[in-house]
Parts: sequence; structure tokens; C-alpha cells
Amino acid sequence: MSTESISDRREHIRSISVTALAALLGVATGFVSMMLVGDVSSVEAASQAANDTRALMLVAGAILAQFVLYDFTSIYNDDEFGPKHYLFIVFMTFSLWFVTWGILLTTEAAA
Repeated sequence: MSTESISDRREHIRSISVTALAALLGVATGFVSMMLVGDVSSVEAASQAANDTRALMLVAGAILAQFVLYDFTSIYNDDEFGPKHYLFIVFMTFSLWFVTWGILLTTEAAA
């Protein structure tokens, strides 16, 4: 009974850390993307910034960096890290980047 609770606790902490890292990197990448595109004080500048592919490459780099980090720290064993985990990390990072950057683009253009 004691080993099951330790294993469950370890699994819970691992899932929280993976989710938190993906979320925080998504939000941070949104802010870095905003700094990368520069001034978006007008609607035209904001629409040009939304089409900037450098920001998309930045979020792709953040996603790939997570895979390298998880492999380096061996958070997951080789048999535990499957397609579901890859999709989760990609979805969480991309969606939080998209929402953060979208909010920043619209509020800066409206100001």
C-alpha cells in the first residue's frame, strides 16, 4: 500500500510539472513574440505582426526545447512518453501562446 501512494504521488507531481512548464512557456513565448514584432499601436501594424512567421518559429522552438528538456532530465522513462504526451505538450504550449499573443496584439492596437 505504501509503494502505491508514493508512485501515485510521483505521477501526480510529474503531471503537474509538465503541465505548468508547458503553460508557462506558452505564456512567456507570447510575451517574447510581442517584443519581437515591435510596435503595434495601429490596427495595420497589428495585422502585419500577426502574419510574422518569426513568432511561430519561436513557439516551435519552445515546444522542441521542452522535448529536449524532458529527455535530458528523464522525467519520463522511455516507455512512458508516447504520442499522447507529445500532443499534450504541443497543444498546451501553442494554445497558451496563441491566446496570450492574441490578447497582447489586440490590446496594444486598441490603445
